[in-house]
Amino acid sequence: MLAKPKRTATITFRLDEDLLNKLRLESKNQEISTNTLAGQAFKRFLEWDIYQPKVGFVCITKPVFIKIFENLTEAEVTRFACTIGKDETRDMAFFMKGKIDIESFMVWFEMQMINSSVQVSHTIDGNIHTYIMRHDLGKNWSLYHKTILEIIFERMFNTKTKLDYNARTISLRFVQ
Repeated sequence: MLAKPKRTATITFRLDEDLLNKLRLESKNQEISTNTLAGQAFKRFLEWDIYQPKVGFVCITKPVFIKIFENLTEAEVTRFACTIGKDETRDMAFFMKGKIDIESFMVWFEMQMINSSVQVSHTIDGNIHTYIMRHDLGKNWSLYHKTILEIIFERMFNTKTKLDYNARTISLRFVQ
C-alpha cells in the first residue's frame, strides 16, 4: 500500500541569517537536507503546533507529568479516561483533522504520540494494524490511553481491538 507521491511547488523565503544557520546545522546533525528539515518544520507547525493553544494543550516537563500520574489510583485513572479523556481526545482529533474515522483518528493519534516524545511503530499485515508505543511515563499513563482507545474504537468505530500495556509500552491491534 504505497502512498501516491505528493506534488511539490517551489517558494522562496527570506530568513534571518541566524535562523538559517541553525536550520542548516540541525539538518547536518540529522543528516537530512535543509529542504527536508524545513518541510518537516512547516508540516509540524501546520498540522500540530497551531492547534495546541486552540485545543487547550499545556506544556509541563516529563518528571512533573510522571509524578502527577503515578500518584493516581488505577480507579482514578480509569474514571478520568472514561469521563474526560475520551471526549477530549475525540474532540481534539475531530477539530484538528476535520473528520473522525479510524484512519484520520489514527493519523492524529500517532502525531500526538510522536509530538509527546513517544516512539511509535506502526505495522500493517494484510488488514491488521499494529501500533506499539514506547514511552517512559509509567503504567498509569498507559492505562489512561488504553482505556480511551478501547472506548473510542468500540463506541465510535464499532471495532474490536486488542490492547496490552505495561509501564513502558502500549500495543494496539485492530482490523481495518
